[in-house]
Amino acid sequence: MEETITYLEMTAPEQLVPGREVDGLTLERVDSTCRDLAPVQTRIGAPYGWRSARRTPEEWRHKLESDPFDYYLIRHKGEIAGMLVVNPQDGGDIEIETFGLVPEFVGQGLGGHALTLCARQAWATAPRDGGPARRVWLHTSSADNPAALPNYRARGFRPYRTETQHP
Repeated sequence: MEETITYLEMTAPEQLVPGREVDGLTLERVDSTCRDLAPVQTRIGAPYGWRSARRTPEEWRHKLESDPFDYYLIRHKGEIAGMLVVNPQDGGDIEIETFGLVPEFVGQGLGGHALTLCARQAWATAPRDGGPARRVWLHTSSADNPAALPNYRARGFRPYRTETQHP
């Protein structure tokens, strides 16, 4: 099955269009040793065939020990609703490496505010080489939740590249 990857970006924090606020929705920064990271990302990605959902425990251990990413749990009224993984890069770039909600929170109207919180956090992250963030970017796939791309666009992310992948 053909898959389209869409890369999106914001080049200024003022481009963020906040979603409808949701009471009780928060971001909690966690250490890479947090035991919830692998199972939460697996639950988020499994319905969409994410490669990360198929990682072995050894692959997870290696990733979490070696990647210089920032990890956040998205919570709704204290319950884990999803996660954010931010990858600070050189040159002012910040990648939202992972953003998603676990299945039982999908479709409840949390995505717009969750992405708003995550984009704000990405803009507040310092790039690896210091200095201010100049661009926040991410990618999504035609195999992801159908609401993902419209949510990214509604929050102010603009597509800058697409790729078609064939199996």
